[in-house]
Amino acid sequence: MEIIRRTEIASFTNGGVASEQLLFPENSQSQRVTITRVTVAPGAKNPPHAHAASEQVWVALRGSGILLLGGATTAPFAEGDVVRFAEGDVHGLENTGSVGFIYLSVTSPPINFRGAYAVDWRTSSNNAP
Repeated sequence: MEIIRRTEIASFTNGGVASEQLLFPENSQSQRVTITRVTVAPGAKNPPHAHAASEQVWVALRGSGILLLGGATTAPFAEGDVVRFAEGDVHGLENTGSVGFIYLSVTSPPINFRGAYAVDWRTSSNNAP
């Protein structure tokens, strides 16, 4: 059993996106999942990106926005919605609402997102987690 205390939860920020690493390789021995609570400020974007070897499930907890998908496709995404991205699926999110958009992300197998948040997404060609 593991209990992750609030003091063990790392928080990364980039371009109006705050990512709380609730369970990830630095605070857990889990070999199966990373769990992240992400807050996207109004008008901010989690830029389109893909994970070659992990799938992700996002659960929208608050707000509304637009999913940014491959081929410049978009889809609405709002509180209560759930979306699953297979390995390699391009995905991102733009908060088009007036409050912070909050979603829970479950990634399997786990990913340590620290390095992705260390890069300025506005200037990088591989510009998101």
